[in-house]
Amino acid sequence: MRELLDAVMNLGHGLELPEVLRRMVKAAVTLTDARYGALGVVGDGQTLAQFISVGISDSVAAEIGPTPCGRGLLGELMRHPVPLRLTDLTTHPSRYGFPAHHPAMHTFLGVPVRVRDEVFGNLYLTEKRGGGDFDADDEAVLTTLSIAAGVAIENARLYEESRRRERRLEALGEITRSLLSGTDAGEVLHLIAERAMEVAGADCAAVLLPKPGTADPEGPPDEGAGPADLLTVEVARGQGADRVRGVSVPAAGSLAGLAARTGTPVASADVRSDPRAHPLGDGVEGSLGPVVAVPLQIDTGALGALRLGRLAGSPPFDETEIELVSGFADQAAIALELARRRAESEELAVLHDRDRIARDLHDVAIQRLFATGMTLQSTTRSIADRPAAAERVSRAVDDLDTTIRIIRSTIFDLRTADRPGRSGLRRRMAETAQTAARALGFRPALRIEGPVDTNIPDELAEQVLAVAAEALSNAARHARARRIEVALTVADDDTVTLTVTDDGVGMRGPAGDGSAGAGSGTGGEPPHTGGLANMRTRARLNGGALTLETPEDGGTRVRWRVPLPPG
Repeated sequence: MRELLDAVMNLGHGLELPEVLRRMVKAAVTLTDARYGALGVVGDGQTLAQFISVGISDSVAAEIGPTPCGRGLLGELMRHPVPLRLTDLTTHPSRYGFPAHHPAMHTFLGVPVRVRDEVFGNLYLTEKRGGGDFDADDEAVLTTLSIAAGVAIENARLYEESRRRERRLEALGEITRSLLSGTDAGEVLHLIAERAMEVAGADCAAVLLPKPGTADPEGPPDEGAGPADLLTVEVARGQGADRVRGVSVPAAGSLAGLAARTGTPVASADVRSDPRAHPLGDGVEGSLGPVVAVPLQIDTGALGALRLGRLAGSPPFDETEIELVSGFADQAAIALELARRRAESEELAVLHDRDRIARDLHDVAIQRLFATGMTLQSTTRSIADRPAAAERVSRAVDDLDTTIRIIRSTIFDLRTADRPGRSGLRRRMAETAQTAARALGFRPALRIEGPVDTNIPDELAEQVLAVAAEALSNAARHARARRIEVALTVADDDTVTLTVTDDGVGMRGPAGDGSAGAGSGTGGEPPHTGGLANMRTRARLNGGALTLETPEDGGTRVRWRVPLPPG
């Protein structure tokens, strides 16, 4: 009786649940003089979610293999939660059999452990020392201990629940501060995954988001499905994080995808044997057991998932933990929504700035340049008797006119760049010039005049882009130029003209007249003849022509001119 009282008192000393459970098994073995003892914690579906044993060494346990799941005699107490004493357990009809390397056992005593009206688990004792049987006194002592253990377990669970909620509130407060401070969405998602993993006692966490462009827009939508049929790991923390980051899983064949498609949490006691599971990374999933995935709502209507896992052999996620994880998923959804809203706000601010700059250029810069040009033009009359000076002033006026046209083109680009759905010729010409800059080592100057986006049809626009790319490629390979100017104009006579001028070494031989390409002076062809032939063919197919010129200050000018198609 004294030993029983001491054991009951010791059960109440600790508030950590794992410690309480192991202390209970040790007390049961000591009080009944048993060689082996174990506590099986009942999980969902009448299986053992956790098995804590005493008396079997770690090496022998490793040889035995996985812990029991509740079949056979161990499951008898789950089906009939009343004390059970046996002289020889090997003769019981529910006996399932021992795995290899398991020590021999005969005498048996088992009692259920209740927490309030719920069967929390079962205490199993085998092999009473001295060769005797477990008697009624052993049963009474073990039953009394199980009642005291139920109280200790309830206290430990309440304490653990309060600690968990406290950590959850602290974590959510930290996440909220990060959101309000404007922290990057990626950093916030990493923080959410880290804190969810800590609060839920998980070993790894991943945030999976829909992979754009993977759904069939023509196909019938699935019930509750988002717009993508693949989910990609955007954020990974903990076990195997480096190997799963960026990995995609099918939305229709994974726990995360199932959570995303149904909009409800999905849990698995052991992902290794769950047919609904899909491995995230090569070799990573083999070390995981319990996994939970909760849906992550995104403003676009798509659904992602927050997925947490524990190492194999760990207890599965319970309802309270799943609820906690769902709260972190809500925070992740808020982070993504704030990031999207912030990006839209920043984009709107940029557009407003572009409109203001364009307005200032039009209302101030162009007007001043135009006034200066008019002043210079009137000056030419007063210096008509000095031709050289008049010529220089006239060139300055022409340069001002060119500058005004460039500014007008810039104003148009400022007001139309990055507009939703915009992919006109102006923008694509700018992209072509930017692409050529990587080969040239500098960005070509680009000037566009006239209604190129509205008057040039798509088919002809493709020809213009191809010719521009070919001309710039030729210049990069052969011209050794330091400056290149690209001009695209739509004239009043419905003619499209693309001019590419460089200050390079020029053509080897006299300038061509648009027929074949310049000769080399030695009977050979210049190295870029193939490119010129392609450009000439494109001009001829569109009813136009290609000409090659040598500017006064050297270099090469390629002029590609075609008429606009009627209508």
